[in-house]
Amino acid sequence: MSASAVHSLWTTAADPISKIEAPKIEYGQLSPILIVLGAALVGILVEAFAPRRVRYHAQLLLSAVALCAAFAAIVALAADGYGTTKAHIAAMGALAVDGPALFLQGTILLAGLVALFTFAERRLDPDPHGHRTDSFVAQAAAVPGSDSEKAAVRAGFTTTEVFPLLLFAVAGMLVFPAANDLLTLFIALEVFSLPLYLMCALARRKRLLSQEAAVKYFLLGAFASAFTLFGIALLYGYAGSVSYATIARVVDGTVTTVNPALVDTMGNDALLLIGAAMIVMGLLFKVGAVPFHMWTPDVYQGAPTPLTGFMAAATKVAAFGALLRLLYVVLPGLRWDWRPVMWAVAIITMLGGAIVAITQTDVKRLLAYSSIAHAGFILAGVIATTPDGVSSVLFYLAAYSFVTIGAFAVVTLVRDAGGEATHLSKWAGLGRRSPLVAAVFAVFLLAFAGIPLTSGFAGKFAVFKAAAEGGAAPLVVVGVISSAIAAFFYIRVIVLMFFSEPRQDGPTVAVPSLLTSTAIGVGVAVTLVLGVAPQYFLNLANQAGIFVR
Repeated sequence: MSASAVHSLWTTAADPISKIEAPKIEYGQLSPILIVLGAALVGILVEAFAPRRVRYHAQLLLSAVALCAAFAAIVALAADGYGTTKAHIAAMGALAVDGPALFLQGTILLAGLVALFTFAERRLDPDPHGHRTDSFVAQAAAVPGSDSEKAAVRAGFTTTEVFPLLLFAVAGMLVFPAANDLLTLFIALEVFSLPLYLMCALARRKRLLSQEAAVKYFLLGAFASAFTLFGIALLYGYAGSVSYATIARVVDGTVTTVNPALVDTMGNDALLLIGAAMIVMGLLFKVGAVPFHMWTPDVYQGAPTPLTGFMAAATKVAAFGALLRLLYVVLPGLRWDWRPVMWAVAIITMLGGAIVAITQTDVKRLLAYSSIAHAGFILAGVIATTPDGVSSVLFYLAAYSFVTIGAFAVVTLVRDAGGEATHLSKWAGLGRRSPLVAAVFAVFLLAFAGIPLTSGFAGKFAVFKAAAEGGAAPLVVVGVISSAIAAFFYIRVIVLMFFSEPRQDGPTVAVPSLLTSTAIGVGVAVTLVLGVAPQYFLNLANQAGIFVR
């Protein structure tokens, strides 16, 4: 081989390297995500270097400031027109900055902020040693019931690591609905799932139940992640790219350049259908739709209640955002394939959640099945495949998340000697013992049931209207029947609280600090405002309902 031939080898090999472009990152448009991630990293440093007595206040302040700053950044971006006229793909094609992304990210940040207040509550659990304790375990590494755990409780330790974990989860959720390629989607999924798996195991009371919940969530979540990843691999084989736009072009048949290595597999519909089904399956798992809902009741029951509220609200918002973008941006060409499947999923989710909830005797499990039924209602809006469908889902998610966090915050107040009294029989006569708490919980239950003048009614009305106009009228009929079944068990709880005799050994209602009171107050306010005057927010969701392609 001559020297010149070798030389030409080197030069042809080296030539493309000079053409690698420097990454172009729009830091301003990604600022909400970067602010939350930065604060989470600072929170880890606080855990490492700050003395134990200042950590709680430092972490609470840091987390609250970060979430507020990130929300201010979202508002600034929206005011600057990034939700409408300037909507585009940022970060070299990895993230979309558009109306649905900004709307859902704002919802997630506000839900995170309200949930943060319930995380930080330290007045509910009376500690025999005089320390202020929250809902999270004294020392996560201590074996339940061991001497080391008793020593940690005596010393008044608290797990302040939950604050940076919450921020990491929020950061992953911010990326999830905005992800514009499949790898970003998967990384965001892992970033917000792992902190949730961890925090599920950190309940202060009933620790074994809490650890069992975390293991169930982790194992089933790992399966769902594996399905998602396998689906991503198949879609890459089908389209030769993980970018949403390219996959959509291959599905439509408008692609121009073909990767020679993928000539044999490109356009193979089997890869497309199986891959899309697997990714959608992973997202439906996160949403808690039947038949991927098995983890929901056990995890909601075992996890610390403030975390349950956050998971029920924010995870749904993020996962529905990602599902909408996947179905509307990547797979609109497959509409005739995925709509019948989604019809079936929505119907069994609405009916399954509502019917099984009737048999529940635990408040947290009842709310878990209720959240499954709500996933079915929101799916009805997803199936509409119209701009109204998108905006109705956005509105429903915003309304639903605050009601949920508020409802779980009320659950943290009703206590007996063993911690929270979640068995329904203990809630009998609560309306006579503490009318205000029972009245607030009744407002949340009526919102879940979709009674007029609550946010639940406005949300359901918007979703069902969009579904009917999108040609899914039978789905609306099933939805209304499910709502009627669901209303039965919500109203049964209200009757139990107000019209039955309180038990002698009944639970007490703890007096919360300003933090939990704020969380519940925000929940009631949003429920009533979105119920009485929803038009402004519906218009906002309408403006935000257009995906950038």
